[in-house]
Amino acid sequence: MTKTFSHDFKTGDLAVYPAHGVGVIKGIESREVSGTDESYYVLKVIESDATIMVPIKNASNVGLRKIMKKSLTPKVYNILKKRSGMAIDTQTWNRRYREYNDKIKTGCVMEVATVLRDLYILKHDKELSFGERRMLDTAKSLLVKELSMANRTKEENVEKELDRIMKIKKKTKATA
Repeated sequence: MTKTFSHDFKTGDLAVYPAHGVGVIKGIESREVSGTDESYYVLKVIESDATIMVPIKNASNVGLRKIMKKSLTPKVYNILKKRSGMAIDTQTWNRRYREYNDKIKTGCVMEVATVLRDLYILKHDKELSFGERRMLDTAKSLLVKELSMANRTKEENVEKELDRIMKIKKKTKATA
């Protein structure tokens, strides 16, 4: 029985691997595993220079996907801009961390944008835990890389745009 995959990649294609970011398909290799031939995408992650072998038959299950379309950029920016209707987060930092980590692991660019926005807002209300600060950096890095690749622009330009969008007015305290 042959399975069909939502994304068939070829050498040179850009792909997003959840929590690792954007990579380039460097090739397709076959390896024998437990007496069975398996085919793998060889993915070189741009940010970390890591090489990951993703079994082709599991590519969809692990969330390997094509890079976002440029046309999604306004939707990502709208998620980042949305401030109204957000609930005040009263969860413990470790529960919040697990929830955000699960969102990043989905590999969905919209979920990563939500994590970035929520942590950025939270950062201005209270001090983030070490894990949350690292997750904020990870979410920002993943978003910057994918947005820059999708829009064919420099990462610095995307980072400036994200910083502009995420700028939160400081609460002014009356002086006595």
